[in-house]
Amino acid sequence: MAKEYRSREERKRMEKPSKGTPKKREGLLKKIILIILTCGLVGLLGVVGTFYYLISDAPKLDTKKLQVPLSSTILDKDGNVIAELGKERRTKVSYSEIPKVVEDAFLATEDIRFYKHKGVDTRRVVGAVLANITGGFGSQGGSTITQQVVKNSFLSPEKTIKRKVQEWYLAFQLEQKYSKHQILELYLNKVYFSNGLKGQGVYGIAKASERYFSKDLSEITLPEAATLAGMVQSPNNFNPAKHPKASENRRNIVLSQMKKYGYITEDQFTQSKAIPMEKLIKVQEDESVKYHSFLDVVIDEVEKNGDANVYTDGLIIETTLDTKAQDKADEIINRGKEFYPSDEFQTGFVLTDTKTGEIKAVGAGRNTTSGGLNFATDIKRQPGSTIKPVLDYGPAIQNLKWSTNHQIVDEPYQYSDGTPIRNSDKNYKGQISIREALTRSRNIPALKTIQEVGLDRSREFGNGLGFNFEKDTFYESHSIGGFTGVSAMEMAGAYAAFGNGGVYIKPHAVTRIIYQDKTEKVLTPEPKQAMSDYTAYMITDMLRDVVKSPSGTGGLANIPGLDMVGKTGTTNYPDDVKAKYGFPSNATRDSWFVGYTPDVTVSVWTGYEKNKKDHYLGQSSVKIAKYIAKDMLQETANSSSKFQKPDSVVEIRDELFIKGEKMDEVPKDELLEPAQKVTSKFDEATGNILLNWQYPSDLLPSTTFEVSYEANKVAGQTQKVQGTTATISGIVPGDIVKIKIVATSEDGKSNPVTITVDLTSVVEPTNPTDDDTQTGDDNGSGDNDDPEDDNDGIDNGNGTDDGTEDDNGDPITPETTDPNKPTVPTNPTKPTKPQENGGVKNPTSFYSDSQYTNRMTKMNTKNIRVLS
Repeated sequence: MAKEYRSREERKRMEKPSKGTPKKREGLLKKIILIILTCGLVGLLGVVGTFYYLISDAPKLDTKKLQVPLSSTILDKDGNVIAELGKERRTKVSYSEIPKVVEDAFLATEDIRFYKHKGVDTRRVVGAVLANITGGFGSQGGSTITQQVVKNSFLSPEKTIKRKVQEWYLAFQLEQKYSKHQILELYLNKVYFSNGLKGQGVYGIAKASERYFSKDLSEITLPEAATLAGMVQSPNNFNPAKHPKASENRRNIVLSQMKKYGYITEDQFTQSKAIPMEKLIKVQEDESVKYHSFLDVVIDEVEKNGDANVYTDGLIIETTLDTKAQDKADEIINRGKEFYPSDEFQTGFVLTDTKTGEIKAVGAGRNTTSGGLNFATDIKRQPGSTIKPVLDYGPAIQNLKWSTNHQIVDEPYQYSDGTPIRNSDKNYKGQISIREALTRSRNIPALKTIQEVGLDRSREFGNGLGFNFEKDTFYESHSIGGFTGVSAMEMAGAYAAFGNGGVYIKPHAVTRIIYQDKTEKVLTPEPKQAMSDYTAYMITDMLRDVVKSPSGTGGLANIPGLDMVGKTGTTNYPDDVKAKYGFPSNATRDSWFVGYTPDVTVSVWTGYEKNKKDHYLGQSSVKIAKYIAKDMLQETANSSSKFQKPDSVVEIRDELFIKGEKMDEVPKDELLEPAQKVTSKFDEATGNILLNWQYPSDLLPSTTFEVSYEANKVAGQTQKVQGTTATISGIVPGDIVKIKIVATSEDGKSNPVTITVDLTSVVEPTNPTDDDTQTGDDNGSGDNDDPEDDNDGIDNGNGTDDGTEDDNGDPITPETTDPNKPTVPTNPTKPTKPQENGGVKNPTSFYSDSQYTNRMTKMNTKNIRVLS
């Protein structure tokens, strides 16, 4: 029945469609789809446009670049070319010559879906994108083997979106032009395996097999192939010759990947993993290369500061090398038995610019090769007492505002756990200043200092100077160097900060890299204020006494007229090691000297790499670190440069205080009585000046006199005498001799008494027929042939010496037999003078401080082999 409407308007109203009808919604949906399609099309066009923009300047696939690596040019500090690294040196192999085990190892490690993708593995790209979102762009690359060939051949190493897109684009192109086997062949012939032969890079799987296993590629084994595959991620860090433990760990990861993907069985995995890296490696020796010690540091820095390859990327590398300083370092390294006690004796040292941190020269070790162990940077040895300014007295001045005269009691003491600590001489000085404690290298005051500072503040101070001390492994024994160890490079960086007003700059050899596409990367580290200027200067002033004071332990390194400072450090062997190898009780393991001037800083380690029979430092060889430091500083330091006392430091009676801090520790006004009525007499027959003086009889038993002199402005040895007479030997007519006498006791010192003996009017008699006339440097007393009496660490019987530093508390006594003692070279221009015993006094002793420079200058140079 039809519906009836009351009016025509009602009918129209009821028949009009409502807003919610399907027809209306269908129209809206079409609009939304149209909008989405439009946006998608615009977005797609935008993506395509962006893609084409990013690849618009992409390089072309150059077949020559695929085959031949580009050499890099190394420049010294003055812009002169010193080396070209990367000229082709490889053994090329075809795909058919590549063993299956090598292919499996590389695919399992670098690109498991190599045979499935078209140049880019989308699954890896997605994973890399997610990693980059969480870890920052560049944290993961997701590169396939094809992409690595492209990147190493055509692109710069910068991690940017543009470079990555170009890499994808070129990888697709490469896959269109070459087969998978050809690409794998290109990759394995081009991949870099760390630096090696003649300072050039080892690249290509065949050359790597020759280098690290001394065998043809066809003979390579599973663990060897896994070792090489593991190197690709970080060639120098996983270099098996240089870092065997890290390389072994990386090899085992590769083996686990091979097992995971079914390339090897469980038994093969277990057997290969059990082989120690030391037994696996048989390195093919390098030939000597000029400046290879420095170049090794350059290569490491370039690789650590980017993913550039020195041997394949055609870089221009600007460095800090001072060729004059490096030539001196190489000459020292190549000295023979006239300087070193044995062929196995090792040293590693580095010279840096105190103000900039730039590395000027490196002594990487004796009989080393490019790419091998660098004894200046790679080894970590206990620093002994050289750590005391860094972890003890530096933090104390910085945090506790101590003065250099802060008093501390040297007495029987123990660590917090009750373990006793001893000084090397097993004696105690009572109340002394921290200046004297550091100068004499006392252990007990050092421990007390770190306890007062607190381990946390000490550790933070050390870390501010370039170290990486972990909180959980930082103990009180760090105060005297009793921990795993440091490198000579690290010590140079830390000490230079004291000489640079407290500003730390990490030692570095590279200032700038210029890539093939002309982009640049500056590698100069940022300066960091690690401490206050007063802390830096006060430590510097105390370290002056280590080399300048008669009671200091570093006098053998002192250069008269040069404002230099420094610190010695020695360590000994545990009792079980001494017993195992038959070492004497006073055998030294490591000997250090770290010193600096306002211009340069030198850090020297000496010792043996491994424990073997006779591999220990004796009474003479323990001094070689000081001689090396002295030679390097004489060659490079500017004698006119002086350390400047900052306004924040106040000096009162030779002690330093922080301006504005309390002055409770100002030295007392009371001084000892000086020597009285000093007289002198020159005996022309013996060449001696005889001295006499008077002193109160009640004070004489407790008083020692320090007698020092300069002959024609050249400092002689300081004597310590008990009594009121002394003899100065080796004086000749025509000399002007200035003599200083200082009375000393446990209560302090006197003002110096100075006299001058002018012999310019005295004419030296000549009598060529007189058999009693003696020639040479010595004057008959033997003083000039003695090692530096009060600075060599050997007690001379006067009770004032601390002994050779033994930071583990064992005493050092003179040796009866020392197979490590070097022989003093014959000097035909200076005949040895007979001694009272009928021969040369102490004939097996090493150079004395007064003779060392002359001996090395006049040494027959044909006995010294210099690198070419």
